[in-house]
Amino acid sequence: MLHPPRDRCVVVLGASPKPTRYSYQAVKALDQAGYRVLPVHPKAERIDRIAVLASLSQIHEPVDTLTLYLGEERSRGMIDDILRLRPRRVIFNPGSESAELERHLKDQHIPFEHACTLVLLRTHQF
Repeated sequence: MLHPPRDRCVVVLGASPKPTRYSYQAVKALDQAGYRVLPVHPKAERIDRIAVLASLSQIHEPVDTLTLYLGEERSRGMIDDILRLRPRRVIFNPGSESAELERHLKDQHIPFEHACTLVLLRTHQF
């Protein structure tokens, strides 16, 4: 689908306000592709015109995809919040792999994949 409806919510966990970061580029690309993007970063307030949430606990709507840009050490403390969201799928971007989180996702029957969000978008496979 080239232009998904805005109600398809994508959470970018580890979003960065720095334009050189892949997570920043993913926020912009997802927004431009028509997704409803919820970037999560504990201190940033905006990524361009998009409001940033400080934590996953602020999300109270269905999540289509959670795309992860945090290393295992940083995501470990967020596993319960990720599971609470029950995203339709989780994308582990390069460097965000976590055997512990994968185990929990499997236990909860939440699909996940190791992929690059930017590549998936550019190749129309997102």
